[in-house]
Amino acid sequence: MNGFDWKVIVEWAPLLLQGLGVTILFTLGGLALGLVIGVAVAVMALSRHGLVRIVARAFVDAVRGTPLLLQLFILYYAMPSIGLKLSAPVAGILGLGINAGAYLAEIFRAGIEAVPRQHVHAARSLGMSSRQTFWRIELPQAVGLVLPPMANEMISLVKSTSLISTISIGELLRSGQIAVSITFAPLEIYLVVALLYLAINLALSNLVRVLEHRSGAGARGEAMRSLQDVGV
Repeated sequence: MNGFDWKVIVEWAPLLLQGLGVTILFTLGGLALGLVIGVAVAVMALSRHGLVRIVARAFVDAVRGTPLLLQLFILYYAMPSIGLKLSAPVAGILGLGINAGAYLAEIFRAGIEAVPRQHVHAARSLGMSSRQTFWRIELPQAVGLVLPPMANEMISLVKSTSLISTISIGELLRSGQIAVSITFAPLEIYLVVALLYLAINLALSNLVRVLEHRSGAGARGEAMRSLQDVGV
């Protein structure tokens, strides 16, 4: 095909937009699961109990030390051999969430450790329990500190969704590959796919930038209000 054929883009836009929707859905699902896992593992990594810290460290090292593609293959192709058969969507979200959770755990751990210790000591001296101090003082401030690295992980997660096509999920890149195999127009199709990925990631970056701007004062204010609630 000679030149740039806009008709190909128009004709195959519905399939590409459908793939875009799948990519966004799996990104959100993986991120939600990753946030839960990340916070839980970060708390375990900061535990006073050595065994709990070892388990958290082992999880992070195992997940970060192996490719996401292999993790997806284990969940979808290997688990049935031990009687645990997962559907492709479940395996996809689990794989993305577990992988993101390991990276987010390290981000949250570093953020929590970066919270000024005097705020923690002040909360404890005012009678807050360890749990109250964590949820009302440490975590709100840590969120503001970790937004930039979280944004990087979110962008990485968006791009990682392209791997779920290997377990029979028709996300954005897979939709593009199908279109190319029929139209023989790789330039037009892959350019649109690239622009759609770029649009998602630019939107995420701008959203995080806004949240980062608002959360700095917001997180500090929340921590101060929590201290005031108990007597300051």
